[in-house]
Amino acid sequence: MKNTRKYTTQIDAARKGILTPQMEEVLAHEPISQQDLMDKVARGHIAIPANRNHLNLKAAGVGSGLKTKINVNLGVSKDVCSFDAEMNKAHMAVEYKADAIMDLSVSGDTAGFRKRLVKEIPVMIGTVPIYDTLTRTGKAVKDITVDDWFETVEIHAGNGIDFVTLHAGFTRKCVDSLKANKRLCGIVSRGGAILFEWMVKTGNENPFYEHFDRLLDICEATDVCISLGDGLRPGAIKDSTDAPQIQELITLGELTKKAWERNVQVMIEGPGHVPLHEVEMNMKLQKKLCHNAPFYVLGPLVTDIGSGYDHITSAIGGAVAAMHGADFLCYVTPAEHLRLPSAEDVKEGIMASRIAAHAGDLAKGLPGADSLDYTMSKARGGMDWETQLECSIDPEKARAYRKSSQPSEKEVCTMCGDFCPMKRVAELL
Repeated sequence: MKNTRKYTTQIDAARKGILTPQMEEVLAHEPISQQDLMDKVARGHIAIPANRNHLNLKAAGVGSGLKTKINVNLGVSKDVCSFDAEMNKAHMAVEYKADAIMDLSVSGDTAGFRKRLVKEIPVMIGTVPIYDTLTRTGKAVKDITVDDWFETVEIHAGNGIDFVTLHAGFTRKCVDSLKANKRLCGIVSRGGAILFEWMVKTGNENPFYEHFDRLLDICEATDVCISLGDGLRPGAIKDSTDAPQIQELITLGELTKKAWERNVQVMIEGPGHVPLHEVEMNMKLQKKLCHNAPFYVLGPLVTDIGSGYDHITSAIGGAVAAMHGADFLCYVTPAEHLRLPSAEDVKEGIMASRIAAHAGDLAKGLPGADSLDYTMSKARGGMDWETQLECSIDPEKARAYRKSSQPSEKEVCTMCGDFCPMKRVAELL
């Protein structure tokens, strides 16, 4: 069938004044005008990751003036390799209202799983082609060629992946900065560590930086959004906001402009472990250096000691990050730093991130963000338990708690009983 499209990417369409079907889907769920949306897409301040090969995609926007989105990471490892289990997590993530899913698989039939994800999952899907290059080729890192790296990106684009994380800003200059500025935890990014090894052992520059135009050619062809990865994100509070992190961020800002010149959509990935008092500064610094491109953060985790509870340390940082400009939160589960997450871990991570995202939207004063809170509060004041349960972030869990401890009077709960302040005040008023 002849391609009748008059644009290449969402940015290209917005710059030509064309309202795409994906933009219409965003408008149906966001508190933004058509003109404002198209203007921000055209300027790169909003990204709509929507690969033309992802046929069942329900498009969502990420960026300025939109609801804060959340992403769910999943995928198999060598030690825990059940693609069926990961597929179940993916469907569960959609059920619990995640906005995106990233496949981080590093073993087995990654191509088959990726195609299955695209076929069955309607939310935007991301990958890290650097991982898959090792799995696909079976080569040692030092033996991987530039063509190997880019062939993987081409495969993922052809499979229908909506955004790819590529650590293109981690240059040899950053390597020098890392060596000169010793870290407590070194490199905690898997993709960053792989590229670091490749650059050190081959003596070459980062291929995605050196051949960035080649990357843009691939992404423009099917409208793949580049998520510029933070290979030098801090993995310890001690390492936060250091010279290597900022050096990479400066380069990401330069690459962002190059991508926009080619009508390629961009998101910027942000820091991991950041003390609470530095979160606001990190958000504003990124927005400044990367020209208000959408910001995608892992957490940030505000302490290093939350093992088993890192969905909480992440939600604390995520709420503050969203309040100060982060657009996209990558969830963290209780299993972070410990193991591959179970299905229950995934649910806990999703709920914590959704609460953080919503709290950030309330703080930003996003139009309509407080409507559900208003309904919940009105129901609490009126002791309307059914509405309270429906308004909960997790109605299923709320119902289970309510059912597990029944009060003698149906209007109250077993915490206060006859001492319920809502009941006493309502009677007096």
